[in-house]
Amino acid sequence: MTGTRRPTHRTRNAARPSAPTLVAVAHGSRDPQALRTVLELLELVRELRPGLDVRLGHIELNEPLLPATLAGIGAGDAVLVPLLLGRGHHVRYDLPRAAAGAGALRTRLAAPLGPHPLLVEALYERLVEAGWRAEDGTSRSSAVVLAAAGSRDPDSAVDARRTARMLSDRLGGVPVVPAYASAATPTVPVALRALAARGRHRVAVASYFAAPGRFATAAAAAAPGVAAAPLGAHPAMARLLLHRYDQAAGAASSREDLARPLLMATA
Repeated sequence: MTGTRRPTHRTRNAARPSAPTLVAVAHGSRDPQALRTVLELLELVRELRPGLDVRLGHIELNEPLLPATLAGIGAGDAVLVPLLLGRGHHVRYDLPRAAAGAGALRTRLAAPLGPHPLLVEALYERLVEAGWRAEDGTSRSSAVVLAAAGSRDPDSAVDARRTARMLSDRLGGVPVVPAYASAATPTVPVALRALAARGRHRVAVASYFAAPGRFATAAAAAAPGVAAAPLGAHPAMARLLLHRYDQAAGAASSREDLARPLLMATA
């Protein structure tokens, strides 16, 4: 007896028909390059997970705003993944408030992107792209400032310090000092002066921002030498976004689109 043969495997990384919608939540910026960068990042996500419904909502400054995005989904399930690099007011208050007002839509909130080894890998590669060399890691005059947005939430600074330690390890022990564009200290210029006073004159600035914007531009302008680009549409960012989605959706976190060695140190 013959019949239709069932497929023996599914397309790798293909989304299940019932998979919740992934709603990437960006902060928003007046810099037009920010929106273009986030859209490029989401295209990478769609390439990694064909068939997954991926949408974008902003906290402020750009459309679509998050409530409009959630209203457009209607009913069903969605996972809100903040394109934010640590804990803070938006993660603690703005996202839960938006989720609570989503009507018939059942929502789950993913963790912020950082800290995570995939972020560190993206930071490292952005530094290399900007001109960081292997020999910089062996010089006693070298250091890196991790330029972040800043928050009054103390947990945000905890997350930034953890990322700084991880980046220092990735760079072979080069000192990495977190600094902030607002709401926390030290500022990037203050951190640079403090490092210079300690004899660290070859200092690079790593841009701990998800996309271009006013803060990222100011941090780069303060750099005495190498100034890395924001994390942006980096492949590691796309994989991490899906990892946070999977965690919140209850899926296995050991998908093939995550590098195995990095998963061993997953937050």
